Amino acid sequence: MPDTKPTRVLLAAPRGYCAGVDRAVIAVEKALELHGAPIYVRKEIVHNKYVVETLSERGAIFVNETDEVPEGARVVFSAHGVSPAVREGAAARNLLTIDATCPLVTKVHKEAVRFAKSQQTILLIGHEGHEEVEGTAGEAPEHTIVVNSPEEADTIEVADPDNVVWLSQTTLSVDETMETVRRLRDRFPNLQDPPSDDICYATQNRQVAVKKLAPECELVIVVGSANSSNSVRLVEVALQSGADASYRIDRASEMDEAWLEGVTTVGVTSGASVPEILVRDLLDRLAGLGYATVEEVTTATEDLMFSLPREIRADMKARAAS
Repeated sequence: MPDTKPTRVLLAAPRGYCAGVDRAVIAVEKALELHGAPIYVRKEIVHNKYVVETLSERGAIFVNETDEVPEGARVVFSAHGVSPAVREGAAARNLLTIDATCPLVTKVHKEAVRFAKSQQTILLIGHEGHEEVEGTAGEAPEHTIVVNSPEEADTIEVADPDNVVWLSQTTLSVDETMETVRRLRDRFPNLQDPPSDDICYATQNRQVAVKKLAPECELVIVVGSANSSNSVRLVEVALQSGADASYRIDRASEMDEAWLEGVTTVGVTSGASVPEILVRDLLDRLAGLGYATVEEVTTATEDLMFSLPREIRADMKARAAS
């Protein structure tokens, strides 16, 4: 429990849903409205338990691979993107696909294709096994080497050290990615940069907000799921930026009251796939434990919006015309 000193919550802004997540979740909701249940979704539409559970209750069926989807059925590709092999597999089963890939991930895919055509080795900074990395690497598997960490950058071997380019997963720690690039450039001085930063605006903005509030906090709580890369990174950023402790939770009920022992200032933020209701639940619980004063720490204003997937727009237009 808090001590007798004044207590407060510093609430990060921006936090929560990014434009790509919002687009993907709405795509599944609209597909259910337009076509009825079931709507199949390959992998989790976004990496958040609450979102997946909520959509499942409405009739979405989440599968690991397209061969689990009945032939001819409708399937949504998640915000993390898919490889050409997945698209080919879906086509072979005559699946009606809705592509909810985040446009910022699509941009990285296109960069990978372009660099592969020019016979460059692509050093893809990211976490092996993450859906986004699998999708991007799948665009040019014979040209791509995944670099999982700064330490791994010291051991990577390439065929032509003068013909290498780096790309990155969009949800990484900005600082760690730049450290990986620095180490790669030490080994490959002619390493080429991508035409624009691959780490998405929302990932960067949420990290910047945490960097600003963390030095004033004994504790930073990040709302987000364990498989959400950007949420996990926020915990790391909080600790690196001066917070005494930081924890990730899916829901307010997972917060351990023991974390609050001796704490006067709690930082709160959420990953880019987290609906605001989960943050509000945490603030309510903290208020009940004596942390009722909430100060928002704003470092950026986000107004980016993406249009819905073209398949959804076409179906909506057809519905309106009928």
